[in-house]
This record gives sequence, structure tokens and C-alpha cells, in this order.
Amino acid sequence: MCTYTTEQRAISGSGKGAGGWFALSTATVYFDHPVHAQAEHTLNIDFADPARGPAARVAVELTAESACALVGAIRAALAAVPPGLTGLDAPGEPSSEPAQPLADRTPLPTGG
Repeated sequence: MCTYTTEQRAISGSGKGAGGWFALSTATVYFDHPVHAQAEHTLNIDFADPARGPAARVAVELTAESACALVGAIRAALAAVPPGLTGLDAPGEPSSEPAQPLADRTPLPTGG
């Protein structure tokens, strides 16, 4: 069963695709049928710069278990760094201002 639940956030970073490195401005996260991964459903993350078109996209398909492990690894890595280096309010915790969804952008198509 697909939920069609999609979360999209503005991000700041870089990704590497077939054409080299490019800036990233959005992350779209959804749970759906994968295109390539050998699983019934996966947590899919599209890192992209929609202004540059479909070539400026890095797609990731993770099992639910792997996605949870990745969240834990990200939190642990950020918690190990002094807040002065990350700009976060506390080690491994996001700033007190919640991330805002991108209401004015069309989500990337999902596979499934």
C-alpha cells in the first residue's frame, strides 16, 4: 500500500551526479515502491536543484531499517561536533526554528 506521504524541505548543500558536483536546494522524502532497490517499499530521498532540471538530482532508496540507521548516524555525527562548528542550538539538535516545508514547489515524481 502506498501512502503518497511526501515531505519536502529546503536544504543547503552539494551533490554529485553524472555531470559532476552541483548545488542542492531541496530534499524530497517519501515512502513508496523503489525503482532499483530490491525491496517491496523503501524510504526514498531525492536531493535536487529543481531550477537546474532533472539532471541535478541525486536519488537514494533505503529500506526502513537502513533509513533509521542513517538517521541515527547523522544524529551521532552531529552530536560529536561542538555547536560552534555546526551552528546548531545544541549538539546534534536542529535550531529552535522548525524547518519549513516547501509549499511553493511541485514534488518530484515518485516511482511506483
